[in-house]
Amino acid sequence: MGLQSKEALLVTRFIFSFFGAIFSVITLGVMAVALSIGAIFWIYGRDLPSHESLAQYTPPTISRIYSQEGQIIDEFAQERRLFTPADQIPDMVKQAFISAEDKNFYEHHGYDVRGIAAAVIDAVRTRGRDVRGASTITQQVMKNFLLSGDRKIERKIKEIILASRLEETLSKDKILELYLNEIFLGQNSYGVTAAAQTYFNKSLSELAPHEAAMLASMPKAPSDFHPVRNKERLLDRRNYVLREMRENGYIDEATFESEVAQPLRSVQNGDFEPYQNSLPPRDYFTDEIRRQLTTEFGEGEFFSGGLSVRATLDPEMQVEAAKSLRIALEDYDRSLGRWRGTGKTIPEEKLGSEADWRAALASVAVARDVDLDSQWYPAVVLEVGDQQMRLGIENVEDTAERPTVVPRNDISWAKGSFQDNFERGDVVHVRAMTDDKTGEFIRWTLRQVPRVQGAFMAMDVNTGRVIAMQGGFSYQDSVFNRATQALRQPGSSFKPFVYASALDSGFSPSTIIIDAPIEINTPQGVWRPKNASNTYYGPTPLRTGIEQSRNLMTIRLAQEIGMDTVASYAEKFGVYDHMGRVLANALGADETTLYKMISAYAMFANGGERVSPTLVDRVQDRYGRTVYNHEYEKGNERTCLDCADPNLPPGRGPDIRNNRDRIMDAVTAYQLTSMMRGVVERGTASRTVNLPVPTAGKTGTTNDAKDVWMLGFTSNIVAGCYIGYDTPRPLGRGASGGGMCGPVFNRFMLKAVEKYGGGQFKVPPACTFLNMDRFTGARLGPDATGPNVVAECFRSGEEPLFGIQLDGGWAMTGNFDMIQPDGSTRPREVTTSTGRKATVGPKASFGTLSSGGLY
Repeated sequence: MGLQSKEALLVTRFIFSFFGAIFSVITLGVMAVALSIGAIFWIYGRDLPSHESLAQYTPPTISRIYSQEGQIIDEFAQERRLFTPADQIPDMVKQAFISAEDKNFYEHHGYDVRGIAAAVIDAVRTRGRDVRGASTITQQVMKNFLLSGDRKIERKIKEIILASRLEETLSKDKILELYLNEIFLGQNSYGVTAAAQTYFNKSLSELAPHEAAMLASMPKAPSDFHPVRNKERLLDRRNYVLREMRENGYIDEATFESEVAQPLRSVQNGDFEPYQNSLPPRDYFTDEIRRQLTTEFGEGEFFSGGLSVRATLDPEMQVEAAKSLRIALEDYDRSLGRWRGTGKTIPEEKLGSEADWRAALASVAVARDVDLDSQWYPAVVLEVGDQQMRLGIENVEDTAERPTVVPRNDISWAKGSFQDNFERGDVVHVRAMTDDKTGEFIRWTLRQVPRVQGAFMAMDVNTGRVIAMQGGFSYQDSVFNRATQALRQPGSSFKPFVYASALDSGFSPSTIIIDAPIEINTPQGVWRPKNASNTYYGPTPLRTGIEQSRNLMTIRLAQEIGMDTVASYAEKFGVYDHMGRVLANALGADETTLYKMISAYAMFANGGERVSPTLVDRVQDRYGRTVYNHEYEKGNERTCLDCADPNLPPGRGPDIRNNRDRIMDAVTAYQLTSMMRGVVERGTASRTVNLPVPTAGKTGTTNDAKDVWMLGFTSNIVAGCYIGYDTPRPLGRGASGGGMCGPVFNRFMLKAVEKYGGGQFKVPPACTFLNMDRFTGARLGPDATGPNVVAECFRSGEEPLFGIQLDGGWAMTGNFDMIQPDGSTRPREVTTSTGRKATVGPKASFGTLSSGGLY
């Protein structure tokens, strides 16, 4: 071999050795790096959260409440989210988010190597000052669901590991579905469906490309892309997303040019009506549903379970309930002649310009849900004059046609002048006064939320479905629901339960009870109960006792049958869980709620069958499965006897029977209803209740008139009201259940009868009718007529007893005037100072006086 050949061979060997060594180093380096990366991924891949649970993931979604007609009336949520399956999300919306966040979404396996490398290079180049994300949509799903949001390399590694695993478990569309329903997009909106509603008041299918691009701009930093505060920045980001959509082939050039030229419009900028404006203001009814269902299902399930709740609410009747109660509360408040206002003021420095006072007024927490005759608006006093006052009214402009001023005579009902009652900066309520016939604007009038409060409720007597509930004057002023939460003394409205227990114990409406003074020794001293009239009537039929609300007759009756019997009836009807066995409670001294009283009265109206009140017909979960149905609740079941009969005659409905428990004899229920009709027709409610259908009811007024009540029913609707201060105190002289709550009941029931009708109360087959004298309890002949005659129901087969007088164990003394039903006194024999006998009375009436008698 020649020298040159040897040299070539050596060079060749050197080259191979050199490059071999380099190759070995590189190979070993690559292997070391691979092993290091593998070790890192192995270390961080241990004990990671299970990604497989995401296949069954159900995100927190809004629970909605619907009225009888299927209209949404309220929504409850911790996170405002409306879940939408992937196949119902329009492609354009998906494409906008893919273009903005992860254009290689359909190509990578969970992570984007090029994106990660670019992010690393930028971080090194800027020495950590510019750390931008390189997360794919799959990685963001992992971060949102299973990991924290910190920017640490450990979290990034875990994110990549989980993303790659998720890609092997779920389809791309399922991953995108999770992302688009979970992502936070600002304004308390989670997921694209809720965001579309929040920003545009539109459904996903109604979005234009530029609107979808705007939503896709939000995930980067929702707080930095506010549609009003950061409008230009959001516009730039939106246009960037549109360019990406064009470059990715999702929209053509013409569409891009058209969409990028569109202005940035949003609800927040006033371009669209807010979705919330389509919902009625939250009120006592839906809040009570919230309270009951969170107890039943748990707070977490109610606020995040996506429940669909069909309420029993009748929106039309709810408006009537609120209006009727508010009229009574405002009338009473104005009768006191005192101006109190809202108690809120706006500082002088915020009254300098219209923009300033409008912004300040918008932030003042006062009631904005009152609609009485017309909508009540918050307003601020800008100028106080002698004869008029100038106001700044929320959402109302001061114009020549509708000047925002109030004349002095507007507060003629209140003591003092404008200067006495108002100062610049005071926040008040006003409403527009209009002509009753033409509806034309007259002027603005001042209003105030009354301090006195009350509640109203109405319910179907057969199903227990609550059709209306108003728990106070204004929900936004006070969320305390006085229909369900306020414990009040029912006063005389409790007496029907005393009479019901007596009727079931063998008494009849014509049984004679002594109406005379009573003295009872108590640990607090001698109790001397009185009738409201401070007069006594002697032996009187049971019927008159309830019609005229006689306290002394009721106490004697309770003593006769025993307070254990009375209390057991009250507990059986659900008025109390445990009633105290003291005689004062026979007059309604123990406390209960309007909600319980209404449901108990419904059992009188339906013939003595148990009925459970409900504000909810049905509850369905997010998948449409029924998880609650009132009709299938124990005790509410109904059976159709001939639904399967093919020979059912035309025009005749099927025979549906209920399976409710009977807690009261049907004859007793009818007797009591008949007696309570007397309350409405000639008793304590006769002056204020006048309906075109048979109506029964009972008024109630507690000691010192601290609470006043009226509860009543027709053949299908039971309703009731109470009025009183939240901290009980006297309502004043002349306050009574019939005078204050009677008109509330009557106004509402006039509308209810128009809508739901009403008929005669059902007479049980076991009734035998006899004509009785309602003044004396004496039996009359079958042909007897006159105002004193009433046809009383007696149980068939039971011979009524007449002439027995019950005194409850107390003797009737003779040293008082006994008042006849017409108001005159009965004659009685007395001993004069000379020892002779003389007859005193009856008292003369106006018609019995002559000029000779006067002089």
